Parts: sequence; structure tokens; C-alpha cells
Amino acid sequence: MQRNYSEHTIRAYATTLDQLLDFAKNQAKVKLNKVAFESLTADIVRKYLDFCEKERGCAISTRNHRLKCIKAFYKYAASRDIALVAFQKLISAIRDKKSVKEDTVDYISESAIKTVLSTPGTNRRGVRDRFLLILMYDAAARIQEILDLKVCDIKYGTLPTVTLCGKGGKTRTVPITEETYKHFEYYLTLYHPGVDKYSSTPLFYTIQNKTQHKMSADNVRKFLSRYAEQAKAVCPDVPDNLHCHQFRHSRAMHLYQHGMDLSIISQWLGHSQIETTLVYARADTEMKRKAIASATTHSNPLADKAANAQRFIVDDDDTLRALVGLKR
Repeated sequence: MQRNYSEHTIRAYATTLDQLLDFAKNQAKVKLNKVAFESLTADIVRKYLDFCEKERGCAISTRNHRLKCIKAFYKYAASRDIALVAFQKLISAIRDKKSVKEDTVDYISESAIKTVLSTPGTNRRGVRDRFLLILMYDAAARIQEILDLKVCDIKYGTLPTVTLCGKGGKTRTVPITEETYKHFEYYLTLYHPGVDKYSSTPLFYTIQNKTQHKMSADNVRKFLSRYAEQAKAVCPDVPDNLHCHQFRHSRAMHLYQHGMDLSIISQWLGHSQIETTLVYARADTEMKRKAIASATTHSNPLADKAANAQRFIVDDDDTLRALVGLKR
């Protein structure tokens, strides 16, 4: 709070420490109150980072951010207790993992999305889970943006919209389909009976000790993992370790493939710079290149060239904008 960080940043630090403590507790097979700095060794931190990447499906950038949070915590702890300086030095020696920047987008097919969205049951909890996943996909929203929603953030004017609060406290309003709005209305009858649509009550919640609490991202990850496993038995396109952010990438990619202009997609996603959104154009171009290569038969004289030709790389900003229709 003293450094005036956003609520999202504070939550990210808290989530990291909470996960690290849980991981250390499980590794040592002790209760949480037995976890001390002696338990949080550099080796445990490295194992935790590997766990985030391999088991939780986190990107390398997320892994590195988790490490940044842990280092910040140890730096603070060492400043309060000189006896912890040695621990801080060992943690500070852990390096970020180098990532290879590629023109790829972690998205899934429309058929896979439809299969996952149709998996939750028709009981009360199934209705909640389906609506949350449908809304997350339809709005191309980050999971935390969905969990921060209040009932009043979904409105019906000339068309249904949802207002999202993204990174840096920036808000954006995006359209949702009529079908999604119908799911919203039905969800309200089950989870917010008697509450009007102007209420500032958290839209998604869980009940603990007879008290409503805003739903956590971990809760969503757990039921998404369960539905993904069921959906994969029906549709092989559903990936292993399906995660929430793939809904956002998938929606953006599907919109682009259906002809939506990248400048509109950029606003839809809340990107501060359109260059961030260009990855969808580059990924789609690469996908088409591979499709052409795979469709070229071995007997075709162009087969060798199609399969082995070097990629034409455009690194000039103006040329790239012209290629994707953004040249001004």
C-alpha cells in the first residue's frame, strides 16, 4: 500500500506467497505453522517454480514474475531481520528462465471451446460454471477481470455489454451476445434472487462459514480442469492442462479468423498498444503456412520447397502494418 501498487499487483504477490507456502508445506508434509524460512530453501523455490510451469501450466513470463515476487518478499524480510540476509542472498541468486519469443498464440479450436462449454451439468453449480466460462470466452476477458465483476457491470442498453477492469485499473466495455445475456439472467435467478441488476454485489462468489466471498481463481482452475478432462474424451482437440487464459486467446483468434479488424480486437482485449495484438496476425499466417506445407504431396515438385523453405521474416513496422491491413 505504501508504494501505491494496484490491487491486481498486491493480489499477485499474495497469491505467489500463498502458493509457495502451500507447496513448501506439502513438500515437507507438515502443517502450515511449521513452515519457517529454513523450510523455504532455494531448492524449494526452484521446485515451486517448476511446479508452476509444468503442473499449473504457467507461461515462462508468469514463472519469472512469481520469482520476482519471492525475491521482493525476501528482500523485505531481510531488511527487517538481519539474520535472514543469508537466505535472501541464496534466493536472489536464482535466475529468471529465458524464454524464446515465438509468433505463437496458445489458443484452441472453436469446436474444442464448444465442447468444454457444453460439459457442465444443468444443476445449480453447473449453471454457474457454464455461465462463467461462457462469459470469459465471449468477453475475451482475463480470469481476474471476470472474478472482479459486480452484478451491475453487465448491462443491456441497445445491446448487452460487460464492463471490465483490467491491468492498471483501466476499464473497458465490450459487447456480449444475446445468448450470453440470457445465461446471465438465468444465473441471477439462482445465485442472486431478489437482487436488482444495479447491485454492486460480486457476481461470482462462494460460501464459506455461511458468508459470501468473492470466488478465487483457484476455484475456477479446479472446475475447469475437471470439465476439460471430460471434454477431451469427446473432443481430442481439447488440450491437456487447459487454462483460463486460453479462453481469452481463443476468442481473439477466432474473431480475427472471422474477419474482425486487429485495431478493434486490440480495443476489445484492452491492449495499450496495437503491436501487442499483432501476434494474432503473425500466428495465423504461420498456421496457414504450415497448412499449405502439409497439404503439398510428396510427389509435388514444390513439396521440398514448401516444407523446408525458410520463413520470410518481416521486421519493418510499416511493412508489417501494411500486410495486416493497418497501414495508415
